[in-house]
Amino acid sequence: MDLLPRDLKQVIVFQNATEDELQNILKNSIIRTVEENEFFFFQGDTAQYLYVLTSGQVKLMQSNPSGQQVNLRTIHPWQMFGALGAVRAEAVYPATAQAMEDSSALAIESSFLHKILETSPQIAFDLMTLMTSYIQEMQARYRELATERVEQRVANALIRLAGQSGVKSRKEAGIELTFSRQDVAEMTGTTLYTISRLLSDWERKGFIETGRERITLLKPHELVRIADGLEK
Repeated sequence: MDLLPRDLKQVIVFQNATEDELQNILKNSIIRTVEENEFFFFQGDTAQYLYVLTSGQVKLMQSNPSGQQVNLRTIHPWQMFGALGAVRAEAVYPATAQAMEDSSALAIESSFLHKILETSPQIAFDLMTLMTSYIQEMQARYRELATERVEQRVANALIRLAGQSGVKSRKEAGIELTFSRQDVAEMTGTTLYTISRLLSDWERKGFIETGRERITLLKPHELVRIADGLEK
């Protein structure tokens, strides 16, 4: 895949970069392709590279010593991930990046981007803006975990995913998400059993339709009511 400087303009961090800066980034980076269920990096690895996803989907997961996993965020094309090493020397990745489907990403050496940040305040500001948005999203998810019932958390997660990566279903008049029940359980801090029970109930009511690693929102407004605590 041959990338052009204008392609990188789709990345929030590079939207205000100059043509010369974008050319320099492309010249000093490589495309890395990872098959479905394989990994770009693991939690605890040295953060030698940061990535810009160019195709596919990637999930960022953290795990504790007992092996329990939490899905922190799902990455979509033209989003940056693994950028901590560009900000802090000798950083390690705080999460594992696993491809949810065959995926490709532009790999940029962290030390190289760090040098660019020193001379380009606009790129540094846009990176700070991106990280701030991530912090705000994590704060919202923490608030949901601390204050909302599990039905509300799951409804909020599905609505958020629909806004980030949902596509119009080819078969039904709905919004299709390519996520498994296990993915949703990890995102919402609950169990696969609870997710299966909830989704089955919502499917019986006609709010959603589920399939293998697929959830289609047929009545998103009903999920909004659940998220707001207004369910019947």
